[in-house]
Amino acid sequence: MVTQRVKLMIPGPVDVEDDVLAAMCEPILPHYGREWLEIYHETVERLQQVFGTQNDLFLMVGPGTAGLDAALGSLLRTGDKVLIPRNGFFGQRLGVVAQNYGLDVRVVTAAPGQPIDAQEVRQFLSAEPDIRAIAVVHLETSTGVLNPLPEIAAAANEFGVPIIVDAVSSLGGIPLPVDEWGIDVCVSVVNKCLGCPAGLAPVSVSQRAWEQMDREGGRAHGWYLNLRVWRDYAINWGSWHPTPTTMPTNVVLALLTSLRRIQETGLEAYYATYVHAAGTVRKRLKQLGFQMFTDEANTSPLITAMRGLPGMDIAEFRRYLVDEWQIMISGGLDELQGQIFRIGHIGKAASTEYTERLLDGVEAYLRLGGYDVPPREPT
Repeated sequence: MVTQRVKLMIPGPVDVEDDVLAAMCEPILPHYGREWLEIYHETVERLQQVFGTQNDLFLMVGPGTAGLDAALGSLLRTGDKVLIPRNGFFGQRLGVVAQNYGLDVRVVTAAPGQPIDAQEVRQFLSAEPDIRAIAVVHLETSTGVLNPLPEIAAAANEFGVPIIVDAVSSLGGIPLPVDEWGIDVCVSVVNKCLGCPAGLAPVSVSQRAWEQMDREGGRAHGWYLNLRVWRDYAINWGSWHPTPTTMPTNVVLALLTSLRRIQETGLEAYYATYVHAAGTVRKRLKQLGFQMFTDEANTSPLITAMRGLPGMDIAEFRRYLVDEWQIMISGGLDELQGQIFRIGHIGKAASTEYTERLLDGVEAYLRLGGYDVPPREPT
């Protein structure tokens, strides 16, 4: 049982609005029938607006990893070559998922905190025409770096190679027009920028992706994580039961509540709240002597990764914020553990209440440690 309410300022999951939480307590609905279909279709249509797509879109049950697993396993077959540009922890993990399907993984790399070079991707595709797909992380959550997705997608389209995008941490927080950029399979989650409890991984699928899957016929991997199974249920059972599995109906209700709120605000205004929150936090942390791990020009407004000050114990710093200020931030992953800390600006973490409490806690910690704390400039 949770005994202390901690404000989440991590890259996800996020604290959500009260009306979204209230939807989780609505009476349980079955995942079929007329009432459910109205809710389900409205949710999918609103998600298509956020994705910027007319493509098929499915609400897969599970985390973003399930959606990525489905994308790789459905589009590709054992032995196929897949190019995975990577520059951090989640790009590396995408490669592990691909290897476990028996795929021939090829890589273009950049150092952690540096964006992928789209020109290197183009050169690789030119040199290896038998690449069957590209899979790339849009926002590398481990460092906050935003990869140049429009340019990478343009290279994929130039060579006629389907592109799978891990938009787990980006979709709903920054513009990501799936159809305009020519993205074939786009995978996200509801428990980050979409401001909802965990449980669903929306996946959009283009006509080009379906054509590649259909050419391979019955050689697809798996059943539940096979996108062709989800399409078959949408087509053949769609009049009453559009999914191949039981849906977490209350999570869908919560998502619909959040989507209505977002779209009532307007997507551009919604994106702007994250930009403002990130700017407020970064400006003050820089005044306090912290340095960003990733150059701001290549950083999304959704996550801030900062290096610790000289002599700072980042694990102790994070514990202090939880214990004394009830604020949770994240540390570095893998080789960056103990070197950086990461702050999420998504969900309620974008509010003034959260950002001011975070900054108050950081300043208090620094004073206790004998660091210089210059006066805060008025906002």
